[in-house]
Amino acid sequence: MFDESNVIEWVAEFDPALRWQIMRDVDGAVESEWYPIRALVETEGLGARLLSLQDADGQWSGGAFFPPGFTGRQFQEEGQPWTTTTWALTQLREFGLDPKSARAREVVRLVGENSRWDNDGQPYWSGEVEECINGRTVADGAYFGVDVSPIVSRLVDESQPDGGWNCERCNGSSRSSFATTINVLEGLLEFERVTGGTTASRQARKGAEEYLLTRHLFRRASTGEPADEQFLALTYPTRWHYDVLRALDYFRAASRFERTPPDARLTEGIELVRSKRDEDGRWQLEWQPRGATLFNLDDGPGHASRWVTLRALRVLRWWDDQT
Repeated sequence: MFDESNVIEWVAEFDPALRWQIMRDVDGAVESEWYPIRALVETEGLGARLLSLQDADGQWSGGAFFPPGFTGRQFQEEGQPWTTTTWALTQLREFGLDPKSARAREVVRLVGENSRWDNDGQPYWSGEVEECINGRTVADGAYFGVDVSPIVSRLVDESQPDGGWNCERCNGSSRSSFATTINVLEGLLEFERVTGGTTASRQARKGAEEYLLTRHLFRRASTGEPADEQFLALTYPTRWHYDVLRALDYFRAASRFERTPPDARLTEGIELVRSKRDEDGRWQLEWQPRGATLFNLDDGPGHASRWVTLRALRVLRWWDDQT
């Protein structure tokens, strides 16, 4: 039988980006205790390493979504690269870089001045055309203090009849996608946390939550079968991908923000995550999206992952404390 305190120590000792989140979300530490640890994200460990890789113009790998000159053939042979500005900004947010720090403000300024979307050269903080991309841009922008309300208004208008979103809407899709929906949900929640949101954005967020909840986070509404077996496999960083743990972590954050109890329809997802705990009390990285990275956060698929373990621990702590 494992000792959970040893598991928590194994996660927390590795990096400040993990340590402050364990303190807040698992140990229940107050802000005055975890905030000084979060401040170290800028100067130590993974956060400092990621910031050191920023280009002089404020981007990463020279582009917003793809590196310059990246070809369709490379995409087919190598997979999507995860080295550019959009992925770096999301990772800095998830590491917990202090959005009020001088370094964070400089990152935001340089990206706004110099980064342009691959789609049509749009300024970075004005968003792109795909809902999946715009959802993450809203989350990152709101977190770092950017006015992303115009993107939010567009996303609200682009929701599907069944409540969620789909990046293929512009190609005629009229049904939602699990992956696009979670990206937008995270963005709308962060926007609401920072600004209070709008009546329309709050309604859209609730409608999208219902889209996932009626499907118990991973089932087809039509047949009840898993919509995609990969939704049941845990990964981190999730990039644009969806899995059950990512959805549960969103609902945990929404519940804490709203001070509401967990929805019973999350039970199946919770028990799935609980069942994946290994004999040492940890969770493995079960798969990883193909493509180049700036650096790896874990030892790879098949090995225990501190990041997956952090997310699983805090979801289960929230659930067990509230139910």
